[in-house]
Amino acid sequence: MSSPTLLTPTSKPAALLAVKTKTVTAAVAAAEPPPQKQTLLRRQFLTLSAATTLGAPLIVSTPAAFASSDEEYVKDTEDVINKVRTTITMDKENPNVATAVAELRDVSNTWVAKYRREKALLGRASFRDIYSALNAVSGHYISFGPTAPIPAKRKARILEEMDSAEKALSRGR
Repeated sequence: MSSPTLLTPTSKPAALLAVKTKTVTAAVAAAEPPPQKQTLLRRQFLTLSAATTLGAPLIVSTPAAFASSDEEYVKDTEDVINKVRTTITMDKENPNVATAVAELRDVSNTWVAKYRREKALLGRASFRDIYSALNAVSGHYISFGPTAPIPAKRKARILEEMDSAEKALSRGR
């Protein structure tokens, strides 16, 4: 009951087939540059990369993309500030409160998702104040529903953060 591939003490081992190997050493040796040439290429690469890395900040000025993203940030933040102010100052009997809160949630989620990962903006006072105010507004409406009025103290703090964020934006902070 033994299989033909199983080696047992009584079976005779079969001869292995000879495999032809190709000599590749000549092709590999020709492809590699000599050690001196390799060292020279490495030095040239390092010199070029160091010159590029150290010289680039001196030659290149502030890219236009950063300036436009900064303008875009200011515009988007001003839009969010206006949306928050109009939404939280609406009368609770207004029939459009629920839709305004839904729009505010969309706008705030978009703003936060867009600018939360930008390292350059995280230290700005305007970003900090807007983020805090959006967190307070969203937390209120999530906890109490879209038609629940914001308490006076919380509303005052949110409006104060909006004012300070607007001042910071006007100063470029």
